[in-house]
Amino acid sequence: MFSHIISDDLHLEILEIRHSEELFSLCDNNRDYLREWLPWVDETVSVKHSKDFIQFSLNLFANNNGFSAGIFYKDNLVGCIGLNSIDWPNKKTSIGYWLAEEHQGKGIMTRVCKVIINYVFRDLALNRVEIRAAKQNLKSRAIPEKLNFINEGIVRQAEWLYDHYVDHVIYGMLIEDWKSNEFSKSIP
Repeated sequence: MFSHIISDDLHLEILEIRHSEELFSLCDNNRDYLREWLPWVDETVSVKHSKDFIQFSLNLFANNNGFSAGIFYKDNLVGCIGLNSIDWPNKKTSIGYWLAEEHQGKGIMTRVCKVIINYVFRDLALNRVEIRAAKQNLKSRAIPEKLNFINEGIVRQAEWLYDHYVDHVIYGMLIEDWKSNEFSKSIP
């Protein structure tokens, strides 16, 4: 299974069924905060929904087509990150992530993204990784900007978010870009 220790207080591990209740509780306790940018929040109304999501993610992982990992800070689940799917013929993928409101601003997501990006290029040997974020979601957009992704443009009305469309900013990084990034030189 995928896991990675980042520091004494921060690690990643693939989400398993045993995490269902903790994941649901985290989502439920952050419902209003997460709902602003994530379209699945209103449909996550029971532990069963979290269990179904984890099973779907485990199937992706078993088929070598992506995964969802829990972000554990001080041994508590505080968010998720994953590869949404992997386009093997074109050697590319995209990263999705979210973090509980109370853990924002600690550098957690930037550190976690570095690990996933290194995994994408070093271990999976892919050529491209994308991060998409709603144009107005400045906190989410700050992550790829800090990590030297290239802003490749805007997809207009890319996502229906409850009662309106949002534009997505697409950030891309190629393996050649990654090789010139300082964080690629050492495993975080």
